[in-house]
Amino acid sequence: MSVKNELHNVILYHRKKAKLGRNELAELAGVGKTVIYDLEKGKKTVKWSTIMTILEALNIEITFQSPLMEEYEKSKNKNP
Repeated sequence: MSVKNELHNVILYHRKKAKLGRNELAELAGVGKTVIYDLEKGKKTVKWSTIMTILEALNIEITFQSPLMEEYEKSKNKNP
């Protein structure tokens, strides 16, 4: 999945499945309702911290994947 092309659809889908209105999700996440609208419409200039707050409110987890992730995880464990 390409995050830049799908994030707005993922957020919209999860919000609707949770039976939350935009105002309800905004209140739950502690953000303005305009941010929810902007994200669902695909606005590209929403702050990462705001996106993460909204994803957390919807119980959505982001996992990073790359050919080097296993190596990265090992290096992280060596350098606490």
